[in-house]
Amino acid sequence: MGATFLDRKTYSVADAARILRIPPSTLRWWLEGGSKGGKTYPPVIRSSPSGDFTLTWAEFVESGLLCQYRRELHVRLHEIRTFIDRLREEEGHEHPLARHKPWVGEGSRLLLEMQKESDLPGELWLIAPASNQLVLTDPAASFLKRVEWEDGWPIAWRPHQDEASPVRCLPVRRFGRPSIEGISTEAIVEHLDGGEDEIEVAEQFGLGLADVQWAQAYELSRRTPLAA
Repeated sequence: MGATFLDRKTYSVADAARILRIPPSTLRWWLEGGSKGGKTYPPVIRSSPSGDFTLTWAEFVESGLLCQYRRELHVRLHEIRTFIDRLREEEGHEHPLARHKPWVGEGSRLLLEMQKESDLPGELWLIAPASNQLVLTDPAASFLKRVEWEDGWPIAWRPHQDEASPVRCLPVRRFGRPSIEGISTEAIVEHLDGGEDEIEVAEQFGLGLADVQWAQAYELSRRTPLAA
């Protein structure tokens, strides 16, 4: 799959916001920027406004990283805009954080240098030195645990908070919506809500019983409010 799917338009703002569990207005702000209090703020996810409110797979993956920032550090994301711009220039890629390269080996050292050069406050760093080695900060570690990589490219993202969950979003399956083995979690739970038992649903979709239970657990988690 690889890089081919990074620029694939995959989600509407409404769909992506629902999966990421953030307000659509927040996601639109990240994508297009806006004005507030007489001041104009540029986008964070994009280098400039495009007027397009459809997210590519790369934009969705980077939005997942920004969600970890918001939830774990409660920061205003325009503070990291300069850092992302600097990384774009250095990497020559519109979405440098939706690639495995910055997170490993020499790439992590470059990430550290970009943080310093852009005067990113230490509490907002993604990678930090500790005991003569570089370690991921909590938001970066949480983000990377959700992403599956192939040849350095993100091929899947885990929307479920539980690290053991098999639920995945893939750009080539179900239009990127959460699924297990290619079966939409919404479809699985609709059958359960319709009165079928777990064994019947598992047999109908060719899934294991545990898969059906994971789908139900994920869909139930989506109904629980979660601050962005």
